[in-house]
Amino acid sequence: MRNKPMIVGLTGGIGSGKTLVSNHLASLGAVVIDADEVAHRVTAPGGPAIESIRAAFGADSLNADGSLNRDAMRQRVFDTPSERTRLEAIVHPVIRQTMLEALNAVPPTTYAVLVVPLLIEKGGWAELTDRIVVVDCPVETQIARVKARNGWPDSQIQAVLAAQASRTQRLAKADHVIVNDGEISQVLTQVQQLHELLKKIKPN
Repeated sequence: MRNKPMIVGLTGGIGSGKTLVSNHLASLGAVVIDADEVAHRVTAPGGPAIESIRAAFGADSLNADGSLNRDAMRQRVFDTPSERTRLEAIVHPVIRQTMLEALNAVPPTTYAVLVVPLLIEKGGWAELTDRIVVVDCPVETQIARVKARNGWPDSQIQAVLAAQASRTQRLAKADHVIVNDGEISQVLTQVQQLHELLKKIKPN
């Protein structure tokens, strides 16, 4: 029996379909720890990052309920890269600590999936994993999905894409690739196959 869980890093560009893949892995029995979900929790009203954000960026950075004003801060950090660095310095360590605590609670009888959009870009994440899974699709497909889902203007989408690794850079780091450029059923079949494979791999 394993004495620790397999740790799988799941990443992909914005709009690639990470949530579709991670949700199906969870339904198959994996323990999914999603950085975006954790980010929402730590910046919710009373969250552990809120007071530091208020001190650094002022009351305008928060909504009336005390949560992070994500739309306002997103615009602010992409307009001014130094502001992005300040925000990340506050939020990222809290997210990482929360995810590590969740990871330590995963039983060795299953495997954990760390969903991290910047797994490749930010140091310290890939090193935690035994395997890296990249959800891949053409950049044009990413843009179309984000427009449909978020209603963002092209400039905002391009700013996010510019802050992420390129498709080529992500694929170069992948142990496994889920191609998400067709029917959902095709993606779910790939995820099922990946799940069966991961169950057979022993962690390092």
